[in-house]
Amino acid sequence: MATCPGCALLCDDIEVIVENNRIKETKNACRRGAARIKGCINRLEPKIAQKPSDIESAVRKAAEILGNAKSPMLFGWSNSTCEAQVKGIQLAKKLGAIIDDTSSFCQGLLIEKLLQKKFRTCTLEEVRNKADVLVYWGSDAQDSEPRHLSRFSYFPRGESRQRGYEEDRIAIAIDVRESNTAKICKGHFYRIQPKGDREFILALIDALSGKVPAYEPKKILELASILKKAEYGVIFAGIGLTYSIKDDFDILVALADKIPNFHIMPMVGHYNMRGFNENLFKETGFVNRVKFDGKVVHDNRYSIVEALREKSIDALLVAGSDPLSSLPRSLVRHLASIRVICIDPCVTMTSKIATVTIPCAVSGVESGGTAVRMDGKIIELSKIIESDYPTDEELLSRLMGAL
Repeated sequence: MATCPGCALLCDDIEVIVENNRIKETKNACRRGAARIKGCINRLEPKIAQKPSDIESAVRKAAEILGNAKSPMLFGWSNSTCEAQVKGIQLAKKLGAIIDDTSSFCQGLLIEKLLQKKFRTCTLEEVRNKADVLVYWGSDAQDSEPRHLSRFSYFPRGESRQRGYEEDRIAIAIDVRESNTAKICKGHFYRIQPKGDREFILALIDALSGKVPAYEPKKILELASILKKAEYGVIFAGIGLTYSIKDDFDILVALADKIPNFHIMPMVGHYNMRGFNENLFKETGFVNRVKFDGKVVHDNRYSIVEALREKSIDALLVAGSDPLSSLPRSLVRHLASIRVICIDPCVTMTSKIATVTIPCAVSGVESGGTAVRMDGKIIELSKIIESDYPTDEELLSRLMGAL
């Protein structure tokens, strides 16, 4: 059995058929996972200034760029192993650099609250075995984490939920649109206006407090009744929710306090984003947006979004991520004017504009390691096939040695 690095579910029941050191077929994996396991369609090659090179020369050039930079940033990590993430944090400390990841513009605030123990949380196995009310809030698990409902939440028979979704579970969707997950929820879909989550939460808190809510009272009272009756509830919080309430996260804490039978779980996308958050939190007390400047400094200006907007960085190392594909065009224009180093197994949009590209092994396929599942459980990644490519951890160690 292998572990799938396709998303933060890290499904560990994947059968892989290998012939002549090539992956021929996968079983149990969803389409997203199968594509990840089968590897790169277009493999990254070592290059300097878009000209062919070798890995050692590329590493030396990358070290030169980072060593000479006045304000370097190390970014990415969501598709890197925990071991590589720890090396990345060590490299940032050595350089006195900024380090950030994709969570700074998605689930970081929620994960930080969880690590600070502001919310009750649980494991996916506890969801499968105990949960009777499942709330998908601003998340479309059916599309983004395709095996979530079938393996862990709505459809399985659990130890305390032997009758499964037919009788033992209620699934609820709260979203701005009727997603594929919402269509599965058997009429328990609550449509809200874009950025309307705060108003919805405040109305729900009123209903849970015995008051008549001003906002859609019939629907809110119905939902409050379901939440109160739950024996073991879980709110799966997606980026639709976290984006909407990012300036007032304490209202979600207030809601959680009103429903002590509920647990909060972030619907993380990339397979090891939570791993980076936990590793950086252990080192600094923060999950992202950190600068090592003789001491640890945490500030919003150290997010990649603000750093690009303010043009405050002059070199960028990207590992395990592709910021060019997800950030607005107005922000990524600055990337064209600075030196970018890209460590990745595959050609990406970011690698195409990089000054230095360094290929690495595909984690969970060509190399092992550990990752942290969306619920915080540490999962071992398997090595399925042999590869001559160095791991991202090895490359970061070489970079540190070359500085």
